[in-house]
Amino acid sequence: MTTRLRVVLADDERPARAVLAEMIEAGSEAEVVGEAETGPEAVSVIERLRPDLALLDLEMPEMDGLEVARVVRSERMPLLAFVTAYDEYAVRAFEVNAVDYLLKPVAPERLLETFRRVRGRLANPGWREDQLAHLTVAIDEYERARARYLDRLPVRRNDDILMVPTEHLVSAVADGELLHLTTVRNEKHVISYRLKDLEARLDPSRFVRLSRGILANTRMIVRFSPMPGGTYLAIMTNGQELAVSRSQARILRGTLMRL
Repeated sequence: MTTRLRVVLADDERPARAVLAEMIEAGSEAEVVGEAETGPEAVSVIERLRPDLALLDLEMPEMDGLEVARVVRSERMPLLAFVTAYDEYAVRAFEVNAVDYLLKPVAPERLLETFRRVRGRLANPGWREDQLAHLTVAIDEYERARARYLDRLPVRRNDDILMVPTEHLVSAVADGELLHLTTVRNEKHVISYRLKDLEARLDPSRFVRLSRGILANTRMIVRFSPMPGGTYLAIMTNGQELAVSRSQARILRGTLMRL
């Protein structure tokens, strides 16, 4: 007998969760092991219960489904499918990048198709890495298509999720696949995000590259101090000192450093 898939539902609308739960429990493919109505609650439930599949509403308060996907610890990440009303940008990004999604109202036959896909993917030992690669590209494409600049970033602090306003962000410094964030209050955070992807999601009138691996908030720069070799140090409002590369110094002299 085939083991039933363990599913978590995340949707801020209780009636929508109830309909989906009833549909799942009516069949023999899966069982609902947990529910959540907000993004932070979804992260907590997923990491605690470690289901096979999480059905995430794309639009939820506090954190949306995409932010949940970015925050859940990779080793506890289940397979994900996003549930959404028709959104041409989401549909295009998910279809092209092999990310599963369900359109509201969810049809029983479409749900069964998702379950079949989940079983097939779970049979692949590298399914987590495959999903992460597809998700990263799909989310970036979706957010760029919507031309929506980030106004906050979800970051982990132990088991808590902090929503850091991007206006409070002083700098982002790349370290391999990780980014070290520093805020105006000198709070330090580490996120898994490529610098070029974060740069594409931030307002270019506010954030600028100081070097290949450093992004800075222009409104937090107090002064530039010249250094040997045509480089500079950018002194930030929180006291942080950030190196400006020679190539970027030439660009900034025509913009930020212009009298």
